[in-house]
Amino acid sequence: MTLKSVLVASTAIAVSATAAAAKSEVEFWHAMGGQLGEIVDGFATSFNAGSDTCQVNATYKGNYTENMTQSIAAFRAGEQPHITQVFEVGTATMMAAEDKGAVYPVYKLMQDAGIAFDPSAYLPAVISYYTDTENNLLSLSFNSSTPVLWYNKTALDAAGVAVPTTWDEVGAAAKALKANGVEKPFSFGWQSWSNIENFSAWHNIPMGSEENGFAGLTTEFTFNNDAVVNHIQRIADWGKEGLFGYGGRRGDSRGQFVNGETALWINSSAYYGGFKKDISDFEFGQTMLPLDTAVADAPQNSIIGGATLWVLTGHEQPEYTCAAEFFQFLSQPEQQAMWHQNTGYVPITTAAYDLSREQGFYETDPMTDTAIKQLSLNAPTPASKGLRFGNFVQVRDIINEELEAVWSGDKTARDAMDAAVDRGNALLREFEEANS
Repeated sequence: MTLKSVLVASTAIAVSATAAAAKSEVEFWHAMGGQLGEIVDGFATSFNAGSDTCQVNATYKGNYTENMTQSIAAFRAGEQPHITQVFEVGTATMMAAEDKGAVYPVYKLMQDAGIAFDPSAYLPAVISYYTDTENNLLSLSFNSSTPVLWYNKTALDAAGVAVPTTWDEVGAAAKALKANGVEKPFSFGWQSWSNIENFSAWHNIPMGSEENGFAGLTTEFTFNNDAVVNHIQRIADWGKEGLFGYGGRRGDSRGQFVNGETALWINSSAYYGGFKKDISDFEFGQTMLPLDTAVADAPQNSIIGGATLWVLTGHEQPEYTCAAEFFQFLSQPEQQAMWHQNTGYVPITTAAYDLSREQGFYETDPMTDTAIKQLSLNAPTPASKGLRFGNFVQVRDIINEELEAVWSGDKTARDAMDAAVDRGNALLREFEEANS
């Protein structure tokens, strides 16, 4: 290499380094591990490659609870990220933080950045969960899902039973599966979300007063009603018969379904991408949640899980402009359709749903729009719009403890739900006192 070429190369490197250094950097903390994390990192990489002014640094910070806890601690220490991913049960906590000036609301972020932002482009069932009383969007919907009934079609066919649509049919199918050699016919994950929160919404039963917390901080839990108690007791009775096998909190029981121990499994629609990759020994499918016909004549709608992206205050405006541009990028139909099709999360915009349909995704991968249909089945009611309870991350831990006492036979469903409501209400009062 000649001296001239070395100088030219050195100059090019210096210019490139200067350009990179001139980019405004945005720290994005998320809770997506494994394959999901790879896609999230890919979003950041693609955005960075197309921007001359912005650099988004995506960092995995553990599961939802761990990421939220670290983000709050970082804010108190003045070391907060620009963007953090918070699961849906942290919404009330983040709204309280917004009232105290810790959150930069998404609607204002986009306005201040001069970026066109039309909330009507987003699926109503998704964004309604994250709006204030004036319907202003506070955080960006990103990975939204809802629980569905996953089933092992091969095992059902072998047992001679159809895909169940009611809880009575789930019980009958479980007995037939057990008789045909399936070890733990029925199970689920995220048990509060799937079997209390969504069971209630699906049957149009409030979980608490004050419109499930949307209407005020004085809300109190009411999920120790007969419908929920009888539902939980039914599952406990199935456990005694060997029809139900508890596999842990969150998605711990996923392996039971993948290896064929369980043939009926209720959990997030977002397991689709992993199932498609990992299951080859049997045909699987997904369908809507079962209906308890003793409680309702028809289903209402399910509610979302997953998480949204919240922006924290305390940084420079050029960095927030980059955050707004990144949100605009994430909301594009191409990005959302790819995310939906590769994960099972719901596309957050109507355009992304339409694009997936145009691309033939629902023909090649049937029933992958189950989550969308469930969420949009009917106009949400005060009992089915969602939840906005303070300290609900901790309340879910209480519910988990009480449910596990039921599964182990240490408590009846009635005693456990009464205890969960009493303990949960104490946390609601703490939240009310701290934020009134």
